[in-house]
Amino acid sequence: MKSEEGKKEYDYSQLKKCGKDVFISERAEIRRPQLVSVGNHVAIDSGVYITTQAEIGDYTHISPYITVIGGAKSKLIVEDFVTIAAGSRIIAGSDKFLGDGFTSVTAPEEYRDTVEFSTVCLKKFSGIGTNVVIMPGVTIAEGSVIGACSLVTKDTEPWTIYMGVPAKAVKKRNKEKMIEYAKKLGYL
Repeated sequence: MKSEEGKKEYDYSQLKKCGKDVFISERAEIRRPQLVSVGNHVAIDSGVYITTQAEIGDYTHISPYITVIGGAKSKLIVEDFVTIAAGSRIIAGSDKFLGDGFTSVTAPEEYRDTVEFSTVCLKKFSGIGTNVVIMPGVTIAEGSVIGACSLVTKDTEPWTIYMGVPAKAVKKRNKEKMIEYAKKLGYL
């Protein structure tokens, strides 16, 4: 598909649902677009790779080179006012690596390792820093922020900043301005 300026654009018609004011880079790969819903005021940058089902809320930015893996049985939920910074990895489904079988998706199903399929949820006003890794089944709570290069293995608490490997709570986060602005936009 070409825009008015003659540049190639992502084919939004492939998506399950697409809101208004949406930009998806032609260099983004959404493996199963029929399983992906995108809200309003969303930007999905170059190099984004999504293999799961996904529900992406309003005023969301998915920065360059984000990887979301887990296949069609796993899901990513990104609520409103969320940013995922460059280079982060969201693992919504993964082999258990316990030696129960092969860990290659190319192996016949009966010879495969045990696979964990899950939902990863990023609640409203949360933020994911550069090069963060989020493991299967994790919920990033409302307003929670994850610092750069952190590894998130369990759910977070609301309006809390996390950092480290594994990520640990380091500080509470102010929420008043964000709540005020969201109300002005008609979201609360």
